[in-house]
Amino acid sequence: MKLKKKAKLTIIGVALILIIALAAIIVINFMPKKEKVKEIKVLKSIDEYGYELKDNKTKKYKEMFKELEDILREDEVNQEEYAKKVAEMFVYDFYSLEDKVAKTDVGGVDFVHPDALDNFLLNAEDTYYKYIESNIYGERKQELPAVDTITVESITPTEFAYKKEKHEGYEVKVNWTYTKEKFSSYQKSAVVVLIKKDIKYYVVEI
Repeated sequence: MKLKKKAKLTIIGVALILIIALAAIIVINFMPKKEKVKEIKVLKSIDEYGYELKDNKTKKYKEMFKELEDILREDEVNQEEYAKKVAEMFVYDFYSLEDKVAKTDVGGVDFVHPDALDNFLLNAEDTYYKYIESNIYGERKQELPAVDTITVESITPTEFAYKKEKHEGYEVKVNWTYTKEKFSSYQKSAVVVLIKKDIKYYVVEI
């Protein structure tokens, strides 16, 4: 009698193990699979200035990076053209949200003054970038703005007080449009203030 009970318990135990194993196989095979997050790679860099072009940037941004590279490769850098290009690239990268993967993926950071960067990121994430849905796995349905054409209306040399010191720089008045009419009510102009630190121009005020 005792042997029969032990045999039954053994059979029940084996059956439970098989059921659990089968359930695990079903869950593993039928659960939706998430793609791996794509690793971002640097395509090219302008080492002396610390600028990098990453493979997640749009075709338009890559073209602008090439233009910046051409300006900075000249034997004598045209400072006004350099400042204009920084203002254009900042506006394009910051105000284009379509290519951003999350609210923390703030554009234009390569051109912001290091001392202002933390405050800039905080403000961006709490305002313009606040409602961006995550697109880490490429499944986002949300429509977001993308900058189309950019026009530099004027560029004016200026002396700007920053951190209690006066710096030479430029005020660049920029206008832009968006690729979709539905975003035409979004901000479309700004005066971008840039100052020079060492050999680089940085955005310090919009």
